[in-house]
Amino acid sequence: MDTLFFWISKIAWMFISPVNLLIICLFLLWILILLKRTTHLRILFSAFMLAVIFMTVVPLGSGLLLILEKRFPHNPLLPETVGGIIVLGGAINPERSKYWQQVEVNASAERLLTFMRLARRYEHTRLIYTGGSGRLHADTKDADVAKILFFEQGLDVSRIVFERESRNTYENVINSLALLEAKPTKPWILITSAFHMPRSVGIFCKQGWPVIPLAVDHTTQSDNLWQLNFYPSLGNLYSLNSAIHEWLGLLVYRLTGKTTAFFPNVCT
Repeated sequence: MDTLFFWISKIAWMFISPVNLLIICLFLLWILILLKRTTHLRILFSAFMLAVIFMTVVPLGSGLLLILEKRFPHNPLLPETVGGIIVLGGAINPERSKYWQQVEVNASAERLLTFMRLARRYEHTRLIYTGGSGRLHADTKDADVAKILFFEQGLDVSRIVFERESRNTYENVINSLALLEAKPTKPWILITSAFHMPRSVGIFCKQGWPVIPLAVDHTTQSDNLWQLNFYPSLGNLYSLNSAIHEWLGLLVYRLTGKTTAFFPNVCT
């Protein structure tokens, strides 16, 4: 069932993604040009241009991401002792790392930096890095590259449990839980990107795994959020793409019973 969910979610997103919808619209415009359907061409082209202008000028995606990123306190006060520390993968490019034979990270590298910092602070705490690959076909796993990175940065990798088979956030939690001898009773520090934290916390809470959300990798700031550029910006389009992906993820995960609420908060 988890495999079916994974495949359906990946294929569905191919047709729902705002970026892909614009590409599909361009394809339809090309077909109408070939068929010389002038009337339909005008209508679709007008709708296409309005959509492009709206998606690239209005920072709607940033506004939607900000709501997610403000769900939990940033820089929370951490206790002296915790059950462990778990970081969700997604900050590494496994395929590129394999090709260039060196660690290649992406814009979410704060996950890795924070994990390494806390691993040194909590010297005797359990550590889990969870990340396989979200690609439909992959032979290189996120966790394998992360192990190389942590070793190169001087961490004792024997302290870290590497979960390398997960393909999405739900499997991050389920697979990591299976690696523990018993269900955690003391809260673990959970590290992931701020916009991804609500869905992640909801999954952990659903599995009875208490966590302290430590959100990193923020993509927005409220002081200049709604400043219109008055010129198209691909950044606005990419932010909208990320925001819709995450809000749809919250909805689907709630409908399929994978989280405790549509917009999860701390475990109760």
